[in-house]
Amino acid sequence: MSGQSILVVDDEKEIADLIEIYLKNDGYNVYKADNGEDALSIVGKYPIHLVILDIMMPGLDGLEVCRRIRMDKNIPIIMLSAKSQDMDKIMGLTTGADDYITKPFNPLELLARVKSQLRRYIYLNPKARIEQRQNADIVQASDITIDKSCHRVYVGDREVNLTPTEFGILLLLASSPNRVFSSEEIFEKVWEERYFESNNTVMVHIRKLREKIEVNPRNPQYIKTVWGVGYKFED
Repeated sequence: MSGQSILVVDDEKEIADLIEIYLKNDGYNVYKADNGEDALSIVGKYPIHLVILDIMMPGLDGLEVCRRIRMDKNIPIIMLSAKSQDMDKIMGLTTGADDYITKPFNPLELLARVKSQLRRYIYLNPKARIEQRQNADIVQASDITIDKSCHRVYVGDREVNLTPTEFGILLLLASSPNRVFSSEEIFEKVWEERYFESNNTVMVHIRKLREKIEVNPRNPQYIKTVWGVGYKFED
């Protein structure tokens, strides 16, 4: 994972989902919001490194969201809009956006602009360079935070105590959200030993891990069983 988190703000679910796919495939952590209020809440709560922000939204529009983010943060903001008039671009940029792209757009072009803005932000911002090094040790998946440097895990604001094996399983699954791992793959990556058929070790540790991080272990929110295949962390 890149360790960089990007917030996608768009009330058109299909567009937000498409952008999410491309960003996650490139290793970014992705948060999504479909309105301005939720977007500001996420920026205030999580370490966001870049915002992709649609202008036309109900309630708080993208321009107002941009203004409010700029009150105390200098993270890159890329505006999205169906409008292509020069005046609309000028308004977006003068509000505080760093870049502007019109719909429909090529996702690969958007991805290239994301990389460019992040490179510029980190290169020109010493604090961001420090945060980048620190964030390499942090895995954020849903509301679970994993600190690799000190082997700590938080569910929301609550710290949970995991054994080294439980920590290894959670780190493996959460580092690749929604990817399904077989029991064999989990065992060989975490235990670093050869897996033998009918080995229930992974299942037992998954159960214990769920008891510590899930509200209802019988109906898990985070670690899902994919019957006949394995387990995944659902983000």
